[in-house]
Amino acid sequence: MHSFEVTGGKKLKGEIIPQGAKNEALQIISAVLLTPETVTIHNIPDIVDVNLLIELLGEMNVKIERHNRHSCSFTADDVNIDYLHSETYHQKSGRLRGSVMLAGPLLARFKKAFIPKPGGDKIGRRRLDTHIIGFEKLGVQFDYHQEDGFFHLKAPLLKGTDMLLDEPSVTGTANILMAAVLAKGTTTIYNAACEPYVQQLCKMLNRMGARISGISSNLLTIEGVDHLGGTIHTLLPDMIEVGSFIGLAAMTQSEITIKNAGIAHLGQIPDKFRQLGIQLEYKGDDIYIPEQELYEIQTFLDGSVMTIYDHPWPGFTPDLLSIVLVVATQAKGSVLVHQKMFESRLFFVDKIIDMGAQIILCDPHRAAVIGLGRQHHLRGITMSSPDIRAGVALLIAALSAEGKSIIQNIEQIDRGYQYIDKRLQQLGAQIQRI
Repeated sequence: MHSFEVTGGKKLKGEIIPQGAKNEALQIISAVLLTPETVTIHNIPDIVDVNLLIELLGEMNVKIERHNRHSCSFTADDVNIDYLHSETYHQKSGRLRGSVMLAGPLLARFKKAFIPKPGGDKIGRRRLDTHIIGFEKLGVQFDYHQEDGFFHLKAPLLKGTDMLLDEPSVTGTANILMAAVLAKGTTTIYNAACEPYVQQLCKMLNRMGARISGISSNLLTIEGVDHLGGTIHTLLPDMIEVGSFIGLAAMTQSEITIKNAGIAHLGQIPDKFRQLGIQLEYKGDDIYIPEQELYEIQTFLDGSVMTIYDHPWPGFTPDLLSIVLVVATQAKGSVLVHQKMFESRLFFVDKIIDMGAQIILCDPHRAAVIGLGRQHHLRGITMSSPDIRAGVALLIAALSAEGKSIIQNIEQIDRGYQYIDKRLQQLGAQIQRI
């Protein structure tokens, strides 16, 4: 088990390029199972979760050609379905939340699939109901086998239907969508997620021969086709990394330029950081964050305390609330952070409080942050990373703190951020992997 040793209080400077989007990668790479033809994907993030999914595909007999660490061609013309019954698959797919995304393509093309109980972060319950109910409406039969912890799914014939999702789940929408593209007839998905990740998947599937309309809305219409072909696809920049780097610049009083940020696909993210008082400028597709001595949290028009909460797209992504909370600790003013979607994602705040922050954890979903306005610096401590996003929030706190911090369990950070220590070192950060 590795740790990061961080010496904080140093101003950073320079340019940084965000990696390809992790959440998009897991969907797009799963979609290669929908065709026997070659699909080439560029801007793949070199991170644990994505590499594990690629490894799973390789063990299913998908032909994989690595052009470099960020470009890969997949040809699923001889998939070994029996691998899905192996103990190796059970162990690996259970470790990776993204493995659930294989179910839609497998049901569409091979008429059966297996879904393990969700793995990944310890951020609260992650229900599979949306996936399973959506599959059922398309004609899928399923049983849960207690002895192996897997849902066993069969689809003798997938038929298009109308459905209303109980929640606009990104992975649920993508999974149902991938099953529906090869179903007989027309499927409509209402209350569909419309995140850029899902838009990208729809556009790629249409290039492969699918007939999907309503892209970027919450009502998708899919006319089933008999066959999909190969294509080439480039992943968007990771919006969560972009937001993380904006927060990092503000906390460490650094002048940083985020290159090729994919500004058109960031939604509310830049504006939410502006509400914290952070200055940023667009220069083409780059975001320039100047060095700021102090940033002040806005209030609502009536003068009441600002509330920042997560919401399905085009609302603010839950993946950045941990970053917002940490960044607010050194702002001037107060903010209420309301994490609606996951009930355990704020449980890392005790570590930030130990560093000297003034935070009141109201309940599992809400935390009130009283900004210190840099009058009292955070101090370095030893801490552990509970999940991917909290891990990077702790890393940002450590880089701004006085003294030395040790962050343990950084495997969680590596799951979502590629070479984060090396990239931060290039900005002048004092961070070592130990």
